[in-house]
Amino acid sequence: MKNIEWILCPVCGNKTRVKIRIDTELKNFPLYCPKCRQETLINVKQLNISVIKEPDAQTQSR
Repeated sequence: MKNIEWILCPVCGNKTRVKIRIDTELKNFPLYCPKCRQETLINVKQLNISVIKEPDAQTQSR
């Protein structure tokens, strides 16, 4: 097993329940952190993790 790493939560920095390898690719992956109970969308390519920013919900005007 080469280069296996835990994905760390981008909000609190703790380990999540997901491991990735060097050849793992994820797109729009909903990463859930059991400690802070946040769900974050991430992309992973060659052990590089990038967080996808979601636009805030806007209220509807009538």
